[in-house]
Amino acid sequence: MDTAPNGVSEQPRWLSDDEQRVWRAYLHATTLLEDHLDRQLQRDAGMPHVYYGLLVQLSQAPRRRMRMTELAKDAKITRSRLSHAVARLEKNGWVRREDCPSDKRGQNAFLTEEGYEVLRRSAPGHVAAVRQALFDRLSPEQVGQLGEIMRVMAEGLQPAGPDADLPWLR
Repeated sequence: MDTAPNGVSEQPRWLSDDEQRVWRAYLHATTLLEDHLDRQLQRDAGMPHVYYGLLVQLSQAPRRRMRMTELAKDAKITRSRLSHAVARLEKNGWVRREDCPSDKRGQNAFLTEEGYEVLRRSAPGHVAAVRQALFDRLSPEQVGQLGEIMRVMAEGLQPAGPDADLPWLR
């Protein structure tokens, strides 16, 4: 028998049959969507979806620069994974690391002209893939519902507090 920290016995709250069906459908759909977008970007732009997301973030940042820690935080990835990704993007000439003028220990990632051009060329195909895979399949009402559901989920899952296990701090 499981006991909670307060000593009260706890039983697992198993998923109902309906919840189990929804959960499995969610996992199946999100796995297929991520694979679809990743294959499209690999084919059309020679990069995985996560790299595209990093280029988008940099393109929207002031002066196309972000501190590496902020980029990791926004991408919800570990600093190690970000460092590996930025090294690959640097090798392609799409991103450059620069020392942070306000913090000698920190670094900024900078989106180069070449990286911006790759993003500009690949964006139309990516948007078409997103539209075809998701939005063209939903009614306007379903789009609104999905947006609200995702907002509620994200708010509930966003780590907070001093002891939060945050990927970008790992």
